[in-house]
Amino acid sequence: MPLPKRWRDLTRGTVGSAPERYGVYELGDGDGAVVAVGWGVLRDELKDALAYGTGEQVRWEACARKAEAEELATEHRERAGL
Repeated sequence: MPLPKRWRDLTRGTVGSAPERYGVYELGDGDGAVVAVGWGVLRDELKDALAYGTGEQVRWEACARKAEAEELATEHRERAGL
């Protein structure tokens, strides 16, 4: 099951609007297929994804704790077959 959020274009503006909190994120290709799932401090992680061209779209879910983000990312990777 994907994150219950809409896709956003992975741009500097989108990265700038990401919270500086732990969370899980999905990167998608131009067609909306999930190509990567990660976790960490969202703004930092998305800066890296943008710099390395990892995906064209992104969606995320902020979490209260680091462990929660890591657990949620593991669940989403398994569901996405990554």
